[in-house]
Amino acid sequence: MKLKAIIADDEVLAREGLRLLLSADNDVEVVAECSNGRETIAALREQQAEVLFLDIQMPGTDGFGVIEEIGIAHLPVSVFITAYNEYAVRAFEVEALDYVTKPLEPERIQNTLRRVRERLATQAAPITQEQLKSALAVLGDMSSGHEKHPKRILVPNGSKDIFVTVDEIEWIEADSYYSCLHVGSKPHMLRETIKQLAATLDPNTFIRVHRSAIVNINYVREILREGPNEGWVVLSNGERLKMSKPGWQSLLAVSRR
Repeated sequence: MKLKAIIADDEVLAREGLRLLLSADNDVEVVAECSNGRETIAALREQQAEVLFLDIQMPGTDGFGVIEEIGIAHLPVSVFITAYNEYAVRAFEVEALDYVTKPLEPERIQNTLRRVRERLATQAAPITQEQLKSALAVLGDMSSGHEKHPKRILVPNGSKDIFVTVDEIEWIEADSYYSCLHVGSKPHMLRETIKQLAATLDPNTFIRVHRSAIVNINYVREILREGPNEGWVVLSNGERLKMSKPGWQSLLAVSRR
């Protein structure tokens, strides 16, 4: 039996990309594509589907609004899609089936489909009302301007995902469109730019000391100055990182708080 899917995303390229990834599975049939919350609600009422791939941020009614409108009891298995990694982490904390971060990867989608089939096979319980309220509260805090910095970061790694505790990250290294999270002797590659991470992490703890490096101030042992414009940050493990003048000023500003 084919797994019938609905795709809801306001970005045309995102819908096309997900449809292409799903087409690799011969047992998946996309029965509807929607560009906003209203279209998604209409499709859910008109189509029989086993899985809904639902973007969180859409014009008008967002992903969580769609859930509220349709009701938990009438929803297919729901997989949330988001461009922001911190949404995914907090979503897992409220025990949703799956939250997948963009850009979408083939292995990640196949892993999600496996979990969807397991949910359907075991007839596992859908998200509870209390879990939904928690998720809505998280989204509400963000939309109202009360920013919450993530305590964990979800790092996709092939067919599995790894949770990295933010406080354990010693420093972050820029690597083109990726960032390398240094946690002890274990590096973790994350498909986010260092600029995106700098905007997400707590600025009182994570300081961008150079265009290619962010440090966790709790792991900084020394600051070495070399002339008026640059220097080095020495971490507690002895590692030395290049530091720019703006980075030095940022470190000083945080240390004075």
